[in-house]
Amino acid sequence: MDDNLNFNRRNFLRALSLGTAHILFSNQIKAENILFKNSNPLQKVKLGNSGLKPTLIGFGTGVNAVNRTSYLTRQDRQKSISLLRYGYERGIRFFDCADSYGTHDLVAEALSKADREKVIISTKIWVLKGGMPESERPDADILIDRFRKELKTDYLDLVQIHCMTDRNWTETQKKQMDILEELKQKGIIKAHGVSVHSLDAMKAAAETKWTDVVHVRINPYGIAMDKPDPQEVISVINLLHKAGKGVVGMKLVGNGQLRNEPEKIQNALRFVLGLGSVNMMIIGFEEKEQIDNYLSMAEKTLSQM
Repeated sequence: MDDNLNFNRRNFLRALSLGTAHILFSNQIKAENILFKNSNPLQKVKLGNSGLKPTLIGFGTGVNAVNRTSYLTRQDRQKSISLLRYGYERGIRFFDCADSYGTHDLVAEALSKADREKVIISTKIWVLKGGMPESERPDADILIDRFRKELKTDYLDLVQIHCMTDRNWTETQKKQMDILEELKQKGIIKAHGVSVHSLDAMKAAAETKWTDVVHVRINPYGIAMDKPDPQEVISVINLLHKAGKGVVGMKLVGNGQLRNEPEKIQNALRFVLGLGSVNMMIIGFEEKEQIDNYLSMAEKTLSQM
C-alpha cells in the first residue's frame, strides 16, 4: 500500500463507524502487499530480519497493566493459567510479557509442558520513573537474569525497552541497548527492540540499526495510537518494514474500546492484515471464547484477501 492512502480521512472514519470500511480500502490491498502465505491465523511468519518466526496471532498479557499487575494477575490465578494454556493448545506460539505486567510466572506455569524451542517468549524492561513498585531501575543484564528465573527458561527470544516516547531514546538508553546487544551475542536473548508510544520514538526505531523488533499501536480508528490519523502512523510503520524491522501490531481494538463490536473488529483485522508492513499482531485475551472468535475472524479475513 502506498504511504499516502487515497481516501479522505473524514469519509474513511465515517465509513468505519458504519461498518463499511471494506468498501474504501478493499481496492487498496494488492497481492504483492500481502505478507501471509495462507488463511491460517496461526501460520508462522517472518518477524523482519530478527530471525524470529512467531505465529501471526500472539497472546498479549498486558491488559490494563501497571505497577507489575494486569488483568491476568488480578483474576483467579488458575483461571489465568488455564487461559494461557488454552492459547497454546489452540496453536498460539508467541506470548508477550513485560516486567510491568507481572505475568512472567503465569506464563512460565502455563507453558511448563510446552516445547520451549517452538514457543517465542517476549518481554520488556521498564526504565521510566514510576509505573513499578520500586524506584530502582537495574541494568538490563540484572533484569534479564531475574526474568529468566521467573520464566523458567535459559534464554529469552525477544527483549524490548518498554514504552519509549522521546525522539532521542536511542541516546538516553544507549547503555541498556549495548547491554542487550552483548546478551544477544552471548545467546542469552535472540533479538532486541523497543515498544514505542509516540510517532517520534517510532521514527527513531526505524532509523536505528540496533532495532530488531518494534511494537506499534495500529488500528483504523485512531484509538489509543500515536496519532489519531492512521495515515501518519502507517507512513512510519512502512519505514520500519522497509528497514527490515519486525513489526508487531498492538491495540487492534483500541485498548479494548471496541471489544464488543465484532464488525469493527473485523474491519480492523482486514485493515491491519492488508497493510503489508505489519508482520504479526498481539491480542490481550481475557476469555477462552475470545481466542476462538479472533482466530475465526482472522481466518475469514485472510481467506478473503
